[in-house]
Amino acid sequence: MSINRVNITGNLTRDPELRATAGGTQVLSFGVAVNDRRRNAQTGEWEDYPNFVDCTMFGTRAEAVSRFLAKGNKVAIEGKLRYSSWERDGQRRSKLEVIVDEIEFMSSRGGQGGYDQGGYAPAAPAPAARPAAPVATPPAVDVYDEDIPF
Repeated sequence: MSINRVNITGNLTRDPELRATAGGTQVLSFGVAVNDRRRNAQTGEWEDYPNFVDCTMFGTRAEAVSRFLAKGNKVAIEGKLRYSSWERDGQRRSKLEVIVDEIEFMSSRGGQGGYDQGGYAPAAPAPAARPAAPVATPPAVDVYDEDIPF
């Protein structure tokens, strides 16, 4: 049995590109930078080393999600790895990408590349919260090891 699941969190490296296949399926492509922290052996300081991950999403969700994504957005992605190889101009090429199953937007509204881009309309303000009803404390009960049946 094999498990092919990937969870990453990072920032979009470029604006997403939405296109369609000949059959009409929507394909959304974007890149995510995922930082890896390592200690520099010479200085002793922690440094971030970026990993650049290509991501692809398919279908009607890809079209819907494309309106909310922009370069710099922070996202969390769950998906699976897919390896592709091809030949171009006599050279063999390959790539490893994440096929996105789930995506969560983590940028704040109004933050860099936030949800306010792409025609997002902010929700109406939440109604004022009602004061919480006082909670009665349960009576104190003495429990001893002898009372437990196991």
